[in-house]
Amino acid sequence: MKKSKVTIYEVAGKANVSLATVSRVLNYPEKVKASTRERVMGVINELGYRPNAIARGLASRKSTFIGIVVPDFSRASVAEAVNGIALLANQYGYQILVFPAEGENRSSKDVWADVVASQVDGVLYLNDLVTDKDVEYMNTMSVPIVIANVLLDKDQTMPTVNIDYERAAYEITKKLISRGRKQIMLAQTRREYSMNNAKEIGYLRALKEAGIDPIVLRTSGKPHVNYPVVTDFLRKTTVDAIIGVRDSIAVACLNVAMDLGHNVPNDIEVYGFQNTRTALLARPQLSTIDVPTFEIGKRSMEMLSILMNDEPLDQNAVIIPYGIVERGSTKQ
Repeated sequence: MKKSKVTIYEVAGKANVSLATVSRVLNYPEKVKASTRERVMGVINELGYRPNAIARGLASRKSTFIGIVVPDFSRASVAEAVNGIALLANQYGYQILVFPAEGENRSSKDVWADVVASQVDGVLYLNDLVTDKDVEYMNTMSVPIVIANVLLDKDQTMPTVNIDYERAAYEITKKLISRGRKQIMLAQTRREYSMNNAKEIGYLRALKEAGIDPIVLRTSGKPHVNYPVVTDFLRKTTVDAIIGVRDSIAVACLNVAMDLGHNVPNDIEVYGFQNTRTALLARPQLSTIDVPTFEIGKRSMEMLSILMNDEPLDQNAVIIPYGIVERGSTKQ
């Protein structure tokens, strides 16, 4: 059986040193005391560890490299945030390395091993499927990290840039209630994403205040999965409003509702989240929460640059204002 690839985490664990120490042994051995260097090299040879070629190549670089951890580029919101990051990174003269967090057999350990091996000077974390392991690895990093458009537990102190997702969901749910809607469905993801969980909390809070029972459908973010799931659900369940945690999910619900003979927005009103191009392509066009992801990317890059220059931040948790865009899928 083929032996699995040895990671930098295994080397650090066996040598009882930090990840940063292993990286320094590989790239700047003269900066590590002899006894530690010999112990780490002994483990490297024993385990047969082969460092990432990128780490070797960056050892003598003069440029500043920023690592961006993303879920994937299929989401319009991710692309917009990266565009905002790239705008400022170019102005600052920084180089960008992107690390996809999602993929077949790709774990948090794999992602952070790649980040560490690449010797970046700072990290922007945009992957909203954040796990306890991710937070654990982030806390071991010896370079600044800023969390962009991702929610962490309230006891975490890492710098963050977000909108108030809970408040946004609460606000649009209250709008629907004020217009007489009483069977409001939340089209939620099956996987637990940090921001979507906050949206559900806001939705449930508004319904509880109004004494209305929640209707939650958990589905996939993939269109080919959404349509049959939503179709089956709406055939069995009466709703008069729908909130999708993403524009793409909201549009799938809008299309299915119309295919089943409902009038949008008279019979069923629909809101989405993010205000992506998908919202404009829908017919009727989708009402949605406008999440300024480009601005979130810019602000997070600005904060990271401040931290990399060893300067203090004015705010550790930045909340960017959001908007509500009313279009044809809701009654105004």
